[in-house]
Amino acid sequence: MRYCRFLHDNAPFWGVIEDEYVVELNTAPYNGGIKKSGKFALKDVRLLAPAEPTKIVAVGLNYKAHAAEFGKPLPDVPLLFMKPSTAVIGPGDGIVYPSHMSHRVDYEGELAVVIGRTTKGVTKEGAPDCILGYTCINDVTARDLQGKDGQFTRAKGFDTFAPIGPWIETALDPQNVRIETFLNGEKRQDTSTSDMIFGVYDIVSFVSQVMTLLPGDIIATGTPSGVGKMKPGDSVEVVIEGIGRLGNTVVGSRE
Repeated sequence: MRYCRFLHDNAPFWGVIEDEYVVELNTAPYNGGIKKSGKFALKDVRLLAPAEPTKIVAVGLNYKAHAAEFGKPLPDVPLLFMKPSTAVIGPGDGIVYPSHMSHRVDYEGELAVVIGRTTKGVTKEGAPDCILGYTCINDVTARDLQGKDGQFTRAKGFDTFAPIGPWIETALDPQNVRIETFLNGEKRQDTSTSDMIFGVYDIVSFVSQVMTLLPGDIIATGTPSGVGKMKPGDSVEVVIEGIGRLGNTVVGSRE
């Protein structure tokens, strides 16, 4: 099943995608949403970010090749950082280049986990029951600030630095799916989730030992090798097998 959020007549709705149509839900799927009578052609609606997380928990250096790319040793446990909910944007929205602070902004295509129920202290075996589904995320990063600050809050936390979408796919085995990222149509990342150091269920369990995960929260599971810089005017697409394509354009700073 594919859940989405969409804009119709300038109002946001939850929906479920059936063939080329979106059927309206009365509330979010993780709140027990049921179908209503509204049905719209998918081509006639604007898709929004398919979750409204209270937080985005992200994992650094979770692909072997990406760790090697940056000359880092493999971590013993997942390396966690967070992005604020205010960083979230949806498909087609503009990634704002914060040129007043940064001169190197990178794409990082990743598989995102969408939490489906309140989750605390879950085991690896129990983790699948806590997951609503999966979507694409671009963990946009001000790379120069990441190096300068020595921690990730500013580099990862700018408004628009968490594009998510296009929808939540519930029928996905996350253990061996292909992740690709394209910059201006040129493939820059191409890796399977089988290269992860820590698998999805291990990550959900680990994070839940640290903090309570709420319905709609996002876990970004790490980026493969091949990250690189973007500039205003560039288009970037994250494509994940079994989910779909998330596309955004980099725009100039509003400052």
